[in-house]
Amino acid sequence: MLDDVTVGSEHVNQTDGIMKQLGTEELRKLFLTVFKPRETDRVLTIIVDVPDEHVPDHTAWRERRTMAYDWWMRAIAFKHDMGLERLEIYYYPNVGSNNNDLPDTLYHWGGNPADLDAATLRSEGMAVPLADVMTFTDLIIAPTQFSATAPCKMLAKQYDFRGTTMPGFSMEMLPALSLDYGKVHERIMSIKRRLDEAVREVIVLDARGREYTLDCDLRFRTATASSGMFHEDKVVGNLPSGETYIVPYEGEKEGEPSRTQGEIPVQFDDEIVVYRVMENRAIEVLTEGKHSESERAMLREEAAYGNIAEIGHGVLADFGCTAVGSLLMDEKLGLHVAFGRSEHFGGIISPKSFNNPKNVVHIDRVYVDSLQPDIIARRVTLFYPDGREEEIMRDGAWVV
Repeated sequence: MLDDVTVGSEHVNQTDGIMKQLGTEELRKLFLTVFKPRETDRVLTIIVDVPDEHVPDHTAWRERRTMAYDWWMRAIAFKHDMGLERLEIYYYPNVGSNNNDLPDTLYHWGGNPADLDAATLRSEGMAVPLADVMTFTDLIIAPTQFSATAPCKMLAKQYDFRGTTMPGFSMEMLPALSLDYGKVHERIMSIKRRLDEAVREVIVLDARGREYTLDCDLRFRTATASSGMFHEDKVVGNLPSGETYIVPYEGEKEGEPSRTQGEIPVQFDDEIVVYRVMENRAIEVLTEGKHSESERAMLREEAAYGNIAEIGHGVLADFGCTAVGSLLMDEKLGLHVAFGRSEHFGGIISPKSFNNPKNVVHIDRVYVDSLQPDIIARRVTLFYPDGREEEIMRDGAWVV
């Protein structure tokens, strides 16, 4: 779901910093809060991707793999507090893009994975079928480089587990793991209730003084609350978390096309790319420039890429969190709009909707200063079946 993390300095000392900041007791409390283990929960599994010849390693990735290994080792000490019998950790060659399907094979690896790569994993690791891992897993944690949120959501429905994904997690996000997620849950539920009732959401985005309007069709849809607590059956979501999201109606009912339409600007470096949207699809790019041409080519190659896959409503800025340069965290701060795959969120666009499996993506465009400094969400308004209107965001800040 998320983009790459900025490369930092030497990983060993920074990893030591992570471990000092999140001790065993803090980790125990986090796991208990996130999962609230049940009597029937027996196995917690951590899955981690590794670099290969096509996607080179970097410091943040090594830190994350080492952190995952450390968490696994620490959690063994308190597994009985969670009522668990086993804790497992598996690795797999990265899938090359966010939210692409997981490989059919995972691997056991004995030892610290800081320098582990796909070639070593395949030659020296112990291969285990993905289906076998998921069959015996009750709880899952996925601190990966490329987001595993979409495939884990689908696998959870098939294999009956619940869990959290942490794509691009970095130590700058550690403070967000200490939030009062009970209060976060209350905030996002207040937005979810509104979205569930609404039939339209109109987003007005101001890009360098010009306003663009995206009119989203919310009929036949309900919102999902992702609060950092995954206590319900077959539920998977991000951690850190703090958003309510909804997939606009995509027109799957016969004779009932989607009413989502308008224009949506997205900032790439110094260029503003503007898409024209009809029936919930970005069908053309209205601007010129290097990034405009690249996006235009992608829409020609993959119509599914233009699907408006999610309207996300992050609230963590109201809890004192700030941007860290990773979408895992930054998207939870405010409004975001996603393109591409949606079936893992309740929509109809799946990997099969794409012409090329390598192009499968669910990519969030987040309207916060650190990511799109020249665009601001000027107004977000909900429209209800009884004719009421309610403004829920003004000038980038929630007003509900």
